[in-house]
Amino acid sequence: MHAAVVRSFDTPPRFDTFPTPTATGDHQVLVDVLAAGLHPRVRSAADGSHYTSDGALPMVPGVDGVGRTPDGELLYFVAADDVPGTMAEQAVVDRRRAITLPAGTDPAAVAAAMNPGMSSWLALRSRVGFRPGGSVLVLGATGNSGQLAVQIAKHLGAARVIGAGRDRRRLELLTDLGADEVVSLDGDEQDVADRLGRAASDVDVVIDYLWGRPTQLAMPALLTARRERAKALAWVQIGSMAGRDITLPSYLLRAANLTILGSGQGSLTTAGIVAELPSLAVEIAAGTLAVDPLPMPLSQVERAWAATPAPGGRIVLMPGT
Repeated sequence: MHAAVVRSFDTPPRFDTFPTPTATGDHQVLVDVLAAGLHPRVRSAADGSHYTSDGALPMVPGVDGVGRTPDGELLYFVAADDVPGTMAEQAVVDRRRAITLPAGTDPAAVAAAMNPGMSSWLALRSRVGFRPGGSVLVLGATGNSGQLAVQIAKHLGAARVIGAGRDRRRLELLTDLGADEVVSLDGDEQDVADRLGRAASDVDVVIDYLWGRPTQLAMPALLTARRERAKALAWVQIGSMAGRDITLPSYLLRAANLTILGSGQGSLTTAGIVAELPSLAVEIAAGTLAVDPLPMPLSQVERAWAATPAPGGRIVLMPGT
């Protein structure tokens, strides 16, 4: 079969031939892949930097996709760790890691939105048990996942959502997506900390796609400005776009009711993740969440890797085109 193939972590994947996988397990089925999203998670796996990477090459990237079974069933699936990735003409699907999609579902829209939307959907529904009426700060709201997080928080009943990011052009889009307030993370660090403290001191949940220096500034700013220090604050670490590490002063854990937790591969069971996917897929298929898929042929994977999508856009590789 043809696939996007990584033969060196120093170069992008290339359109090449790769052995067609075989469905051997009781729960496995070989599907024709219709669409696979080019997510940041996919990029980090393809360059060997993701924390789950085992360094084995060659490899086919792609962590999820939409495919059709030999019986014509349309599936969204999350790839298992022991099979080639989804950026290929065919992929092995474990039915325990897949959900059936309604007829007429746009494969490109689902492939574009499920992975980035899943991060905040799982965080709010499974990791912190978010309740309607609460408030949410999204750190890194100008990225694709962050933009969906703003929408998802509102959809799940947040009374107030604050989006924070550096890109001014993308910040301006957030109010149309449901943000009640936006905070620029650009400029003098003390000014940034002051802005965050004023805007988000009393939020219930922080969805953090940044970590690094922005989080190191934001955490004490929010907690020291908090009117009720004993009010619970759940800080959910999802991404590390601004850095892998922070310095965490110990007093923050004593001086406020702060819980820091992660949401990602390993923090939830596969069964727990899959159980949440149908409800998210329904919202994507219904157009509840603004999605901007940018379909490209799989044969143009090198061009796709170098492309810079417009705000909100997500490249989706389509093997059949």
